[in-house]
Amino acid sequence: MPFGIHPIWLLVLLVIVLIIFGPGKLPQLGGALGRSIREFQKSKDEIAQETQQQASTSEATGAPPTVTKTETKS
Repeated sequence: MPFGIHPIWLLVLLVIVLIIFGPGKLPQLGGALGRSIREFQKSKDEIAQETQQQASTSEATGAPPTVTKTETKS
């Protein structure tokens, strides 16, 4: 199992989540979790692409790569 979590603990966790949030909120929680993961992956891909572009630019010019600070959205 991923992260060393046994199936019984996943079942216990699901029951606890159902008790706390109720079955009506579960689809909303799943959707919010999916959107969060998608946004995280999108940001990760953008950062990787920018890093790759900077590396290829610095290789072409022979200069060492520079580190730039980017602003984050709140």
